[in-house]
Amino acid sequence: MSSIDDVAPRVYILHENPDWIPPLAAALEAEGVAFSELHLTGGSIDLTAAPADGVYWSRFSASSHTRGHAGAKDFARSTLRWLEAHGRRVVNGSRVVDLEVSKVSQYLALAAAGFDVPRTIAVFGRDDLSRRARELPTPFITKHNQGGKGLGVRRFDSYDEFDAYVSGPDFEEPIDGITLLQEYLLAREPFITRAEFVGGRFVYAVRVDTSAGSFELCPAEACAVPEQGFAPAVCEVPGAVDAGLVIDPPTPAPLFTRREDITAETPLIARLEAFLRDNGIEVAGIEFIETADGRVVPYDVNTNTNYNPDVEHDGGPSGAAAVARFLADELSRTAAVRA
Repeated sequence: MSSIDDVAPRVYILHENPDWIPPLAAALEAEGVAFSELHLTGGSIDLTAAPADGVYWSRFSASSHTRGHAGAKDFARSTLRWLEAHGRRVVNGSRVVDLEVSKVSQYLALAAAGFDVPRTIAVFGRDDLSRRARELPTPFITKHNQGGKGLGVRRFDSYDEFDAYVSGPDFEEPIDGITLLQEYLLAREPFITRAEFVGGRFVYAVRVDTSAGSFELCPAEACAVPEQGFAPAVCEVPGAVDAGLVIDPPTPAPLFTRREDITAETPLIARLEAFLRDNGIEVAGIEFIETADGRVVPYDVNTNTNYNPDVEHDGGPSGAAAVARFLADELSRTAAVRA
């Protein structure tokens, strides 16, 4: 972790991935908010020393280990507990980190709040996977307990297929050793929804197209991958070349679009806001699926959320701007209390 200088109160962004910072930095600058970055990739802190005044925003991500930062989880926990022990204002504190890195914790918390969650079996290690998988009907899916980026998410249509995967070289070992076996939820339509919250309040909802079968649902521009299935420069139709015709390939539909039918008045949104409040989560994106058999199932709580510019191009609410305003208000409030 970088050292904290004795500077005027400001916002401190704790993170380990600089690729996600530029749009947030631009929003903070537009709001006139002074900020510094604290990197969860190394450094040191004196536990007896008081942290600098300001507002500390944790943007720790469960996928940090995929970027070579396996220690960031414990760096974040230690740093946030130090900040909390000294009474600093922390957004998405140490309890939130524990939810970010554990889907087991997320599902238990969601179930305790009365939400319908996917039936899930947590398996520690590899030995018990094949036996416990037979308690679920096929198809079923696997995922990593400490996830992000669709880690370990695979669909299996037979137990034999799963057995071969578990015993084979392609098995993906979870960073914490916990593999989740989970019922396969069939969507009513090929999309999931991600609801964005800032300051614990709803900002907007995003429709994420899953028709291509992708589990890489990160909305950040830095996460973008090339569209699949549209590689040819032209679409060749029999006779077209001879006739001197060139037919452009179809334009792929956007992966992320705003859902205007989901608003702050939607009952599910009010329940999710209460869930966030009860768990101390202030900035988050919660993903849910509407199933073919009529269920509405939240299945992922992302406390390190990103925003896609394609969703916000229409001049509607901006996630980054909402964060900047929220942090500016918290910085002013903290300064007033200390005055």
